[in-house]
Amino acid sequence: MKKITLSAIAALTLFACGNGGEETSTNVTLTNNIDSVSYVYGTNIGNSLLANLEEGNFDAFKKGLQDVLDSADLMVSTEEGQVIIQAYGQKKQMEQMAKQQQEQEAMYGDVKGDGEKFIEENKSKEGVQVTASGLQYTVLSEGSGKQPTETSVVKVHYTGMSIDGTVFESSVDNGEPVEFPVNQVIPGWTEGLQLMKEGAKYKFFIPQELAYGANVRPGGPIKPFQALIFEVELLKVND
Repeated sequence: MKKITLSAIAALTLFACGNGGEETSTNVTLTNNIDSVSYVYGTNIGNSLLANLEEGNFDAFKKGLQDVLDSADLMVSTEEGQVIIQAYGQKKQMEQMAKQQQEQEAMYGDVKGDGEKFIEENKSKEGVQVTASGLQYTVLSEGSGKQPTETSVVKVHYTGMSIDGTVFESSVDNGEPVEFPVNQVIPGWTEGLQLMKEGAKYKFFIPQELAYGANVRPGGPIKPFQALIFEVELLKVND
């Protein structure tokens, strides 16, 4: 695999367009508008490739470009090419996401470790119940009204805390309950709300994988991989 460089791509494109596909020199003088347009097309292709393809087979790239310019039969059809490019893009995206998560885990390893330790110790405390997913909760008061489903819209009061008890958000303090679809919140909430009935108040202890994981709002009060605690009062259920 040869590294595809911007200058090589630009030169190749220019000579292929201007010299019938024959490469004769790397010395180019931009003497008129067509020369400049050709050069800019080359740099555009180069920038696009460098942004999306870090390494590539330069001979294969030249062959593909030349086949198009010569109107030759393509070795890969346009439809097949789209599938190949899409699969490559998805692979690179997954690799980038995995790299970012590794970097975040290195940066916030203490947060993740502290949360895991808290969740492990908390599950044996009196009154704490644990679901199959790992969600933990205690019943502060039971309700007797409707029980939401995943597609319900609910109105709740809540207080969100870190594992040391620091409050980072509270509709109670704001004096205004919130309303939202059950299936459009973090997994720990989606599961926990369906355990409740109208009028109930529960306390959820949510492992980071059922909270926000690595995907937190930049600059917000919640850190990546942070386990969270929520006191939730279910006020109303709308199906």
